[in-house]
Amino acid sequence: MELHNGIICVTYDELTSARDGEPVMSRGTLDKTLYRHPELRVSRAGGLGTCARIDYYKLRECYRLRFEERYGDPGELLRKEALRERLKVAVDNDARKFFEDYTYEKGGRKTRLTEETIREYTTNASVLNRLVEILDDTSVYRKALNGPAQSVEETIGEVYEEMRCAYGHTLPASIRRLQSKIRTYRQKGYRCLLSGKIGNSNTAIITPEAGRFIVALKRSSVPVYTNRQILDRYNLEVDAVNRRNRGKDGFLEWKPLKSLQSLTQYLKRPDIEPLWYDAVHGELASHQRYSRKNQTVMPSMRDSLWYGDGTKLNLYYKEWVEGKGWQARTMQVYEVIDAYSEVMLGYHISDNEDYEAQYHAYRMAIQASGHKPYELVHDNQGGHKKIGAFLDRIAAHVHRPTAPYSGQSKTIESVFGRFQAQVLHKDWRFTGQNITARKAESRPNLERIRANVDKLYTLQELKEAYAKARKEWNESLHHATGQSRLEMYRSSVNPETPEVTVGDMVDMFWLTADRLVTYTDSGLRLTVKGKTYRYEVYGEDGMPDHGFLRENRGRKFIVRYDPYEPGSVRLYTKDPDGRERFARIAGTYFVVHRNIQEQTPEERAFILANIKANTEDRVARQVEGRVIEREHGTAMEQQGLRRPKLAGVTRQKDVEREIDLEVRRRTRKYSLDPEDLSPGRVGKAISNMILDPIDGKIRIDQRRVAGKL
Repeated sequence: MELHNGIICVTYDELTSARDGEPVMSRGTLDKTLYRHPELRVSRAGGLGTCARIDYYKLRECYRLRFEERYGDPGELLRKEALRERLKVAVDNDARKFFEDYTYEKGGRKTRLTEETIREYTTNASVLNRLVEILDDTSVYRKALNGPAQSVEETIGEVYEEMRCAYGHTLPASIRRLQSKIRTYRQKGYRCLLSGKIGNSNTAIITPEAGRFIVALKRSSVPVYTNRQILDRYNLEVDAVNRRNRGKDGFLEWKPLKSLQSLTQYLKRPDIEPLWYDAVHGELASHQRYSRKNQTVMPSMRDSLWYGDGTKLNLYYKEWVEGKGWQARTMQVYEVIDAYSEVMLGYHISDNEDYEAQYHAYRMAIQASGHKPYELVHDNQGGHKKIGAFLDRIAAHVHRPTAPYSGQSKTIESVFGRFQAQVLHKDWRFTGQNITARKAESRPNLERIRANVDKLYTLQELKEAYAKARKEWNESLHHATGQSRLEMYRSSVNPETPEVTVGDMVDMFWLTADRLVTYTDSGLRLTVKGKTYRYEVYGEDGMPDHGFLRENRGRKFIVRYDPYEPGSVRLYTKDPDGRERFARIAGTYFVVHRNIQEQTPEERAFILANIKANTEDRVARQVEGRVIEREHGTAMEQQGLRRPKLAGVTRQKDVEREIDLEVRRRTRKYSLDPEDLSPGRVGKAISNMILDPIDGKIRIDQRRVAGKL
């Protein structure tokens, strides 16, 4: 049975089949009936699996009763089937994109909707799309069931609440309000689903003008205000400012601040802190805090950079002790490593890491390499201080210490860890890794060591690399099917799974970092399974987005990433109530070579562009800060002080002049110079005017002005 061209039909086989009992009609009876009443036949049987269809409601009542006893009422069955079909709601990806891209003003910044709100509005739009389809198709169902015209409630009321349970939409519960919402949705589309509370500026606690006053107080040098004093001074000014400006166009009333915490949080906002930081901590500190930092990449050739460091030698060796025999011992080893290849060029074993061990290790490295390193990096321990002159001779250009616990000092430590885990642990003489290691494989078998002390050997015998576990696992056979796991996956097809969109991938498979990640002047770092990635936000021109850096330095973001493709991450902010808002997409951090020898012209151009952009940021911060000072009378010059010059910038005088001119332009009362009303000068200017015969315009004759006529 089916609905065909608006007619409820049953098939020839359904009427004559005797598989489950007596047929509704015999073939002979049905054939005679169709011969006498050809109008009963809606369609004839044909090729490709088509069948003969008979108009059910034109059959005699006795046959309809037999049919319903056997199969059920076709009208009711088709109605239930239609209900199931009506409940199917397809996700509107266009609606999701609309709400993801929608922005509004909040706290003086462009803000996006929270992820929770985006999901809610997308669901509502998808449900409304389905309801509109059902209403548009109502006439077809009504005609098929020979029923009267139905209201909106009769048409969609049954499925509407079922959709609420199935999809969790938040559309109006009242049918009358729903009908109004559908009409508005047909006219205005997705925008009508947005709440009127979104983007309402009246809810701001600190208005933009109030915020500038707070920043001005924070920048004040005479007197210097604490945050508590700024809070008290601000609250004293609120009533007077509101009385003075009430009724003016665009004025938003200032609101008293009830707690010091709200003021402190405002001043620490990433987009506000740069406006006062230099006045409190100095401009150089502000420059170091807010200017973008470069990331470096390791060399691509041998001997460009060497690292030297000492560690425990993680192999037991044997030592003969009189009266005790062979004894197992461990020693310290100082290693010199080529950063490009991670080749261990030289080492020296000793009881302690001292200048003698360093001397012998570097000597062996020079002998093995046959070349001096372009650059040599080491820690700042006492031994290196004693052989500073020796290191000057080893390095072809420069040697330098690296600070402990810094990123630069991690390279050789990483090599040590991987060497121990991938090579040394294979040997039964392995001492185990450091005491913080938790795996059982990282512990030595001391019983075996004691039983075989005389068979211990030295470091020269260890040169193996790591096993091929992952490839072996993928190509090995599955225990249930006997196929390889890779072949099983490639040959599998599931027709019921819909095509996945980019949004689906983000929702289903992108992971969220365990902790909030801080956006700094060096971008942000994300560590996944022990591997650290660095990202930053780029502008449309492909360069780092300094505007985003200015507004978000120090802001903590929720980071979502694709573990299969770490080329970019999505950043989200988190509201105090826990709701998330999409911020931006961050790409892989742009890196330049650490050593000048390998820097390409493109990298040098990038460095210069970054320096220029940092300088422009500094100038912009200075201009904005000084304009605020001038507006409120807290500038150093207005208070009898001399302003310190910008440190660390080229063309310092030009930069200071540029800042001063821009500040004057933005704070002066008149945009044009005063008109000269002196009679003598006006007459002189008129006498120098001539009529241009070509275009008929009056101009100043420059030759007369110069005195040549």
